[in-house]
Amino acid sequence: MKKEAIVLLNMGGPNNLEEVEVFLTNMFSDKNILTVKSDLLRTIIGTIITFTRAEKSQDIYRQIGGKSPIVGLTKELVKKLQMRVGEDVVVDFAMRYAPPFADEVIERINKEEVNKVYLIPLYPQFSTTTTKSSLEDFEEHYHNGGANAILVETKHFFENNSYNKAILQRIKEKMLEDKCEDFDLLFSAHGLPKSIIKAGDVYEKHIIRHVEIIKNMLEEEGMNFNKTHLAYQSKVGPMEWLKPSLEEKLMSIENKKVIIFPIAFTIDNSETDYELEIQYREMAYELEFEEYRVCRCPNDSDFFVDALVEIYEKMQ
Repeated sequence: MKKEAIVLLNMGGPNNLEEVEVFLTNMFSDKNILTVKSDLLRTIIGTIITFTRAEKSQDIYRQIGGKSPIVGLTKELVKKLQMRVGEDVVVDFAMRYAPPFADEVIERINKEEVNKVYLIPLYPQFSTTTTKSSLEDFEEHYHNGGANAILVETKHFFENNSYNKAILQRIKEKMLEDKCEDFDLLFSAHGLPKSIIKAGDVYEKHIIRHVEIIKNMLEEEGMNFNKTHLAYQSKVGPMEWLKPSLEEKLMSIENKKVIIFPIAFTIDNSETDYELEIQYREMAYELEFEEYRVCRCPNDSDFFVDALVEIYEKMQ
């Protein structure tokens, strides 16, 4: 009997310290990340970046357990989604820069003789550097392998109410018994070079719209924070990136009690577990913050599973 498949797509992360170099090499070989027109120049630049960053990146992953948490957490999400959609739908996931790669996943779903594959990139907001890159990668490998199922894709889901309920749930978890009025809420998004935005990438617009949606939902719940902020993290290199940076924002906040939510991430990774939990926490300590709390990503939240089911059904 012909089956359908749902494949979740994400950037991935090293499953061990040895994979750090593989991860970096693949990331900086991506034409959507390094947007230079020459393949040779991209290879040269990517090789230099990988060489200069590999050791530091290994140390980062060493501090969070020797690997990225993203694969293990995605497996838990897949298990829950599989239970929800039933055995007639194959649920799997592929990563862009580290195993499991698209080829491996395509081989598995081909054995199931699926006639339609629903691709859901796990990026709430669209960006050429994430959503477009992951979709292109999977589709290229799928068609090059001679498979002929129909591919159906979605490009963003930041407006999905169930997904946003998962965000509210994570914020509530960090509030404990404290009053929202005593805290500032800071949404932290992964940064992008302004040149990519100027070239037409809608990521910044989606981020701003998403923050407004969450703010409205919080108000409806009676969760009125002292102030709400948006900042961007993870800047790399000398180019001009989206502002304000998270460093700048932390230095400018007057209220020394803050809740951080990683608005651009669905699954915890090095940007949340290291940058937000360790690197910026140290900065907050130096700035004499009284409270610095980082929310978990939706991960395998039941609300997130609800959202994925809704996205899948809407795509049919």
